[in-house]
Amino acid sequence: MQWLNILIGAAMLLSGRKLFWLFVGCVGFIAGAEFAGQILQGQPEWLILLIALGVGVLGAIVSIFLQRIVVVIAGFFAGGYSLSALAPAVFPAKGEAVLWIAFVAGGLLGAILSAALLEPALIVLSSLAGATAISQNVPLNPSARALLFIVLLIIGIAVQAGQYARETEPPQRSRRTERNNSAR
Repeated sequence: MQWLNILIGAAMLLSGRKLFWLFVGCVGFIAGAEFAGQILQGQPEWLILLIALGVGVLGAIVSIFLQRIVVVIAGFFAGGYSLSALAPAVFPAKGEAVLWIAFVAGGLLGAILSAALLEPALIVLSSLAGATAISQNVPLNPSARALLFIVLLIIGIAVQAGQYARETEPPQRSRRTERNNSAR
């Protein structure tokens, strides 16, 4: 399942804002896999994968109709997933309670950012979730994993911010059009 998480992470990292339904579906898949894996320990991997896929597809479909609400919910899960994945590096061996506190804190921050600043929040949260999904599934030591996470986060934000800037910049008028208009 690691290769699938890396592939999903790359999709979120590079296209999460532009294809927000994909971002929501990917976050739903990852959250579904995490929770199903914890709840259904010892069950076949195909069952966990099926539940994760179902949650992801449901999230993607609902996001098409209820964009704003679903993006805030996805922001909650993306922020929670990312912060809880980073918590062990900051608070090693502090227990399960720290993971849940980090999840809720990251989730609230992600939801607030998504509600207040939709486009920039989607860029940051999808890059954050994508970088987390990739770095958590690459077999590296903790220092190299942290460095990979930072590099991927920067790349994801830069790529998506560049895409957003190109989409929102006004079309440039040609010099010929300007000369014709000034001659009138």
